Amino acid sequence: MRFLDMHASAAVCTPSRYGLLTGRYCWRTWLKRSVLGGFGSPLIERDVETLPAAVKRNGYATAAVGKWHLGLDWFTKDGRALSSVSRDGWDLDGFDVDYERPFERGPVDCGFDYWYGTAGSLDMPPYCFVENRRPTMTPSREKAPYHPQQRRGLMADDWIDEEIDLRYTDKACETIERFQRIQPGNPFFLYVALSAPHRPCVPPASAHGRSAAGPRGDMVTVVDSVAGALVDTLERTGRLENTILVVTSDHGARLTDIDGKDYGHAANGELRGEKGDIYEGGHRVPCVVSWPRVIEPGTTSPELLMLPDMAATCVDLAGEARRTTAFGDGKSFRSLLYGHARGEPLHEAMIHHSKDGMFAVRSGSWKLIPGRGSGGFTEPARREPGPGEPWGQLYNLAQDPREQDDLFESRPDIVELLRAQIPR
Repeated sequence: MRFLDMHASAAVCTPSRYGLLTGRYCWRTWLKRSVLGGFGSPLIERDVETLPAAVKRNGYATAAVGKWHLGLDWFTKDGRALSSVSRDGWDLDGFDVDYERPFERGPVDCGFDYWYGTAGSLDMPPYCFVENRRPTMTPSREKAPYHPQQRRGLMADDWIDEEIDLRYTDKACETIERFQRIQPGNPFFLYVALSAPHRPCVPPASAHGRSAAGPRGDMVTVVDSVAGALVDTLERTGRLENTILVVTSDHGARLTDIDGKDYGHAANGELRGEKGDIYEGGHRVPCVVSWPRVIEPGTTSPELLMLPDMAATCVDLAGEARRTTAFGDGKSFRSLLYGHARGEPLHEAMIHHSKDGMFAVRSGSWKLIPGRGSGGFTEPARREPGPGEPWGQLYNLAQDPREQDDLFESRPDIVELLRAQIPR
């Protein structure tokens, strides 16, 4: 089943991942814009319910493989918590981190039984793999080579940029096999977060030139390969028919590779904008759900949904419908998976959030942006309205999905109706 109107709760990765795993908008936390660095402080609050913790209580084994980017509590060599030095971690390079000391408040403290992955994106230190609470190999020398956009920091001896997602693939498949070997037939929840196709785009040799759309396009084919490997493993272990497999993205795509070229590929189709932006290209994401035992192949849903709904839906499917209210902003769309049409929309209103902290309110086909500009990477990011210009933007997405016809001045009634929904 393809969901045609699925949205990340933010147009960049850290807040989007927070929303997926907690069912809450990230702007309710201290992070009001942008993302964390590789040494950022833990973002998931100690008292907040998480998706893996909730399904774990219902008998599910849980594991995470891949990029975390929600903060870890590292310590310096003289024993100080890095969170006391920097909150977002952007001004830290990790040369003074005690990598022998286990960090705290990571994935295994948020409901996952097991984690193998990286602290952040491929463009930020530390350049090492982490298992549960510590690096698998201590980062002991300065990163080399530095690819475009990679920041200064230490790397481990086994770190090879081109092979990161290959390692993730092997570990994810091994995890499925281990679940089946140790607890055959018992339910599990596996969260796989790839580095692809995030910059720097350094595809493995097997993917070079595979897309005819440059290095970024080649990295997209890596995502396809990983999904195929997971399906093959589920089939080989006899789990495919009754496993729900979700393939989605934490935000929209960048429109060009790091060299400024798009290679003739429209990464976001006809949608306006790109990753980081408040426009649809920033946060409307592909979402495909497979459940062979239940979902009819080739079906689609036009329902307006967002990734925080995944938390409530998974907990509902795991048998704890009464606990879906713990995910305050997310709502369960379980009925859609079973093919039941909804009489009323699941969301009366939905909040979108850009890289720079610009909001938008979506209700039905209407979308109000209380500001001028994209709020993200597309120029102008922010623009003060000139004399006589409106202070915001209004689009009817049913008639204008490309957001070209601004109706702000002609529909003041809709503007006032949606304005009341803007977070203060």
